[in-house]
Amino acid sequence: MIDVVLPCLNEAEALPWVLTRMPAGFRPLVVDNGSTDGSARVAAEHGARVVDAPVRGFGAACDAGLRAATAGTVCVMDADASLDPAELPRLVAALDDLEAAPGTRAGLVLGRRRPTGRGAWPPHARLGNAVLARSLNRRAGTRLRDLGPMRAARRTALTGLDLRDRRFGYPLETVLRAAADGWLITEIDVAYRPRTGESKVTGTLGGTVRAVRDMRRVLAEVSR
Repeated sequence: MIDVVLPCLNEAEALPWVLTRMPAGFRPLVVDNGSTDGSARVAAEHGARVVDAPVRGFGAACDAGLRAATAGTVCVMDADASLDPAELPRLVAALDDLEAAPGTRAGLVLGRRRPTGRGAWPPHARLGNAVLARSLNRRAGTRLRDLGPMRAARRTALTGLDLRDRRFGYPLETVLRAAADGWLITEIDVAYRPRTGESKVTGTLGGTVRAVRDMRRVLAEVSR
């Protein structure tokens, strides 16, 4: 069994599609981060385990989901239907291959987003991601082209990173600390669809600015 952490804030409209496409052997943990649209009820009705994360913030939701997970392998992905859970077995297979080399180290696999529909990844969000990816690569020695909101790693290795950001900087901090600890890190292409419902980050200029600000702060703090 593999646990799938799904940070969730008002995704009632998207959750049915996401949860009905969850592959066999992948257990969804919908982390409700203060939804007011009945997301927790919808998640439970579709067989997901609902985890309450009362402290608001993307990183806070990811942390709560990771602490609630019990499987050896954990995936994280957005719950807004922009990413297809059917892609998850490919990430886990890539993780297995990454860690199969002699002298095994912990691995992290990110899904590199490939837009498949109009408006899936607005220009301002794509530009912000590219700038941050370049900064990350310079500081961490990685060769990533996307910060990858769909990910796969081992649970005990992730908890050992002692991640501290509780906002939008959490995904970037994960890569920075993993690289500093000598993890093997790679990315594979995944389809990126127009999200369902109202966007909170990439679909709005304000959301993108907040995310970039949080990530720049993490870059500065972790690189000290």
